[in-house]
Amino acid sequence: MFQSKIDTPPRRTAPAAAVRAAAAARAPWSAGTRRDTLFLAAGLPFGLPCVIVIGLPSAALLFGLALLTVLFDLQSTAQRSRVRALRGVEVPGRIPPDAPWLVRLRAGLTWRQAVHHLLVAPLQMLCAGLALGLWGAAVVLTGFFGWVWLLPPGYPLRSGPGWVAEGALATLGGLLLLAATPWLVALLAAVDLWTVRALLGPNRAEVLERRVEHLARSRVDVVDAADAERRRIERDLHDGAQQRLVSLAMNLGLARRTLKHLPPEAMEVIVAAHEEAQAAVKELHDLVRGLHPAVLEDRGLDAALSGIAARSPVPVHLTVDLPGRIAPTVEAVAYFTVSEALANAAKHSRASRVDLLLHRVADRLRITITDDGVGGADADRGTGLTGLRKRAASVDGSFAITSPRGGPTTITMELPCEL
Repeated sequence: MFQSKIDTPPRRTAPAAAVRAAAAARAPWSAGTRRDTLFLAAGLPFGLPCVIVIGLPSAALLFGLALLTVLFDLQSTAQRSRVRALRGVEVPGRIPPDAPWLVRLRAGLTWRQAVHHLLVAPLQMLCAGLALGLWGAAVVLTGFFGWVWLLPPGYPLRSGPGWVAEGALATLGGLLLLAATPWLVALLAAVDLWTVRALLGPNRAEVLERRVEHLARSRVDVVDAADAERRRIERDLHDGAQQRLVSLAMNLGLARRTLKHLPPEAMEVIVAAHEEAQAAVKELHDLVRGLHPAVLEDRGLDAALSGIAARSPVPVHLTVDLPGRIAPTVEAVAYFTVSEALANAAKHSRASRVDLLLHRVADRLRITITDDGVGGADADRGTGLTGLRKRAASVDGSFAITSPRGGPTTITMELPCEL
């Protein structure tokens, strides 16, 4: 027992002593730290020649590539303008024309631009010179007799033997050139146009990317237009037909209360008309609220969802954590999506509670709907869930559902959130 008490302290203090020794060896003021720092500093001169040899050509190469990019971009723009002005063909560029120069520079060169400006353009220049030379030769040869007669009478071309036959052959050659040169020029122009479109226009991937962007913008415009049309119809019905029905119901109610002396048959007609008018007012009110609820436009998504939660036959625990209003179209999609999801839960899930959470995650509005029902919901079979997915996709949103047998069912949607 006594021996164990003596042996225990060294075993307990040995690791601590090693840690203290290592810390002392790596302290900023220690000799080991000074020696290591001096060793690294001494290696700096040995690296400078390599940096100079590699760095300067690299900088010159980068500057040259930047200058070449700007030059090729200007040439490409000029080529497209030539094709547009002289052939009526629009050749879109890889980069939008209103893009800043820094964006153009960052886009860099492509092998197609390099092939066109370094190889095809010089060949096209030679072909253009050939075409102009052929036109000149055709004009000169065809008008041989005309300009020869302008020469002095003793000039060799007019006095040599057989000059008339030679002139006739020259004129015939000029006529042949006049007939053949347009075909050659048309071929060269077609090849020129094809090379500009093939090498300076966007490739297939860029065309598809622009098409996707255009379709995405068109879809957003269609969704916005549909939402605006729903709001217009809601206002027209609320301010027009609904007000007229309300006035009619009030007049029939007034007649029902005041005209006590009418025959029973006439009173029955008034009572029936009053009840039908009240039912029509209620149906129209529900229709207007289904098109676009006024509270959504006036007070925002939080107040509109509070009204849905209050009317739901299943108790709904609502949590909305948004810093402000979002885009009206996204608000409308979120409102109708939640409304349809709560209606599905009340109809099919046999749930006793629904938790509804809306909050912003980065630039997305996340909607989470969880119920404690029987589960087993399948988005591939249920038309209601398919409608939810389509509503989310209409604004480039996502939809996911988890619903095992026995529950719970969780629906998660993310919509673009533009505050």
